[in-house]
Amino acid sequence: LTVPEVAQTVVLTRAQKASTKMPETEQLAHFAKSRATLVLHLAIRRMREIAQQLVVDYGFDCPVVVVANAEQPGQLILRGRLADIADQVEDADLRQAAVILVGWALAAEDFVESHLYGSRIAGRRTTPV
Repeated sequence: LTVPEVAQTVVLTRAQKASTKMPETEQLAHFAKSRATLVLHLAIRRMREIAQQLVVDYGFDCPVVVVANAEQPGQLILRGRLADIADQVEDADLRQAAVILVGWALAAEDFVESHLYGSRIAGRRTTPV
């Protein structure tokens, strides 16, 4: 979920409504301003509201992936944009056990390799100190 020169930060959080209050500095709008890759849990029932909130900073075309029942027999993966993902979630009748991923790293193409982990460095041997 990190791509050099596109997105290097991943935030794992939840969206608060009727549950325990989130700290003021950890509100979803605060994280959205950074345009980091977001991973949201416990939020699938609020997909439409979340998409509307995030579109302000990420834009309508920002990629979104929803994974329901990950690694289980009914796993479902939905791919879309902030503009249309809520419709897909509602059509699939998702109500629990789903994770929402939002960010430009999800659609990155033709990006530079990491200077730390890129192929030109991967073959280099180091001598133990």
